[in-house]
Amino acid sequence: MTAVPAAGARNESAVAASVRELLAAMVLDPAGRVTPSVYETGRVVADAPWLTGHDRRLRYLLDAQRPDGGWGGAGGYAVVPTASAVEALLGTLRGSPVAGPNGLATAAGRGWGVLAEWLGRGTPLPDTPAADLIVPALVRRINDHLAFFAARGDRRFADGLAALPGVDQRRLDAVHALLASGRPVPQKLVHAFEVLGPVAYRHAGVAPVAGAIGASPAATAAWVGDPAAPGADPAALAYLRAAVGPLDGPVPCCTPITVFERAWTLSNLARAEVPVRPAPKLIAELVAALGPQGASTGPGLPADADTTSVTLYALARLGHPVDPASLDHFDLGTHFCTWQGEDGRSVTTNAHVLEALGWHARHTSAGASRHAGRVAALAGWLRDEQQPDGSWTDRWHASPYYATSCAVTALDRYAPADIAGSAVDRAVDWLVATQRADGAWGRWAGTAEETAYALHVLLGVRRPARPGVVEAIGRGLRHLTEVDDQHEHPPLWHDKDLYGPVLIVRSAVLAVRQLAMARSDLVSDLDRPQRRPRTAVT
Repeated sequence: MTAVPAAGARNESAVAASVRELLAAMVLDPAGRVTPSVYETGRVVADAPWLTGHDRRLRYLLDAQRPDGGWGGAGGYAVVPTASAVEALLGTLRGSPVAGPNGLATAAGRGWGVLAEWLGRGTPLPDTPAADLIVPALVRRINDHLAFFAARGDRRFADGLAALPGVDQRRLDAVHALLASGRPVPQKLVHAFEVLGPVAYRHAGVAPVAGAIGASPAATAAWVGDPAAPGADPAALAYLRAAVGPLDGPVPCCTPITVFERAWTLSNLARAEVPVRPAPKLIAELVAALGPQGASTGPGLPADADTTSVTLYALARLGHPVDPASLDHFDLGTHFCTWQGEDGRSVTTNAHVLEALGWHARHTSAGASRHAGRVAALAGWLRDEQQPDGSWTDRWHASPYYATSCAVTALDRYAPADIAGSAVDRAVDWLVATQRADGAWGRWAGTAEETAYALHVLLGVRRPARPGVVEAIGRGLRHLTEVDDQHEHPPLWHDKDLYGPVLIVRSAVLAVRQLAMARSDLVSDLDRPQRRPRTAVT
């Protein structure tokens, strides 16, 4: 191989500098960096108006409203955040003896109008956590506010706001009946504990973990209730104060995300062979996160196979392998559940399990006999989940480019060739066919994040002979050069609302630059993304 040219050396130095920034950011801000959530912020406005930054949260809701009156992402992704914002604004107005802060009534009325339209025509909800509980709970609260305004003859809504159309309340009613019977609170409910309304208030069936109820500001606020009432938990109050600090008022859906952020960031870099040397303390904390039942995304959340497997894979690739026996708790025989009692199944969880078990099958003395058969069977399941067009979709991310990247990367590296070959080829063809004219990829619009996932596949699986691959790589890299540090990454990840894990997304884009340098057979110096100067990781 010829010597690395000067441009390649500059890129290598830039990647190393960016890696150092990412590692420093994870250590300095261990809670993790997550974009604000309209849904979660609306719940904190409604249930914790006493919390510092209340006015800033209201301003955030007003500023985030879309021209059509809704909030949030495209299609059904807007229903949950819009319902939360409308309920929060109506509740604020209900508590005000006068007109309320400027613009609240107008914003609430516009939001009510579009929400009523969506519910009236039965807009389908995406597979986001607890959506089937959140929407009926918020519709009840909104209609209660509207009945209050009607009874008082309130004239702040010139056109009048009728009750919202009915939605299916059966699952929410079943949850209330379950708790009324005295049965234990299902652990998977705790992250969305706010759906219970007054029932959540200091419920004896749950307790804060590291101050948080289900790693959620909304759930914690609903559980805390009135902080002046006797018995307020000081750790929970401290958690809420900390949650509103990083974003100056608005809050994310889930915080802290320490293990999740570190595991995904480090595994993204490892897959691309980015040289990385995390501090021993960071490694030790990841190891400590892996209990006998696995690892969880945040305090108070159940251990899950996704976080567990990515943590196992990251540690293994960094030279600190941990026995993957904890994954046995999630093995359903055909595939792995994300957590016990999961409704549905996750492609990306199983792709990550395939990586973790595949690494141990290949690199540890007992791994081949213990895991090789399970790896082959899981690879077959993953192949069978592929869509007719060659893509994969998943319940933890809105974009098929993320799911496809996860599936292809795992299959190409760890599946038997007879299982991976045609599936990978079909995915590569789908990526080439769906590239946008400007070189980007994206479900709704081209994004740097989704473009990075597509390039992870095209640069990583070595299919240059397939039609259009080399040209697609060149266009994609040129696009990333233009937008990497100039655009915010829109939220695409699934929680109760769409969100963006900032450092994880940045690590995915950074990994592409390393892959491009490694593929000098396909990528010219002009196509390699060049580092744009910036002062800090944002």
